[in-house]
Amino acid sequence: MATKKGSKMKSNVLGVRFWYTGIRVKDLEESIRFYREALGFHVVLKGKMVAHEGTYVHMRTPTGKQILELNYYPKISKFYEEYVDGSELDHIGLYVSDVRGQYKRLIKLGCEPAVEPFNQGSWVLAFVKDPNGIWLELIGREGKKKG
Repeated sequence: MATKKGSKMKSNVLGVRFWYTGIRVKDLEESIRFYREALGFHVVLKGKMVAHEGTYVHMRTPTGKQILELNYYPKISKFYEEYVDGSELDHIGLYVSDVRGQYKRLIKLGCEPAVEPFNQGSWVLAFVKDPNGIWLELIGREGKKKG
């Protein structure tokens, strides 16, 4: 949608917000050091992903809002693969208001399912592949159960 400079964007009717970019790294500590020392990023979150045995690190610049997610997958991870230059784009993270609903909608629109929705604490995550095979992560908070 084109907008004139200074005009307000229409509301996001699909409930999707670009949140971060995840890249696959060969050496997690070396990558953290590079982004910190060379580009001024700082670590805002570090954790393990239960579903795939990987480690993720969220980084950003002091004035930026976008997150760079560094992803490291050890050989025991089902997502491990030999690192090949060109495979560094791991996925694009999209915050959505309804992960399960968006997952089903995107599958109906022709996206290839990659990982069905699952819970990670109070978060719900799922992955689909776009027409180019690029993984898109759908992430949102778990809604309260209706009852």
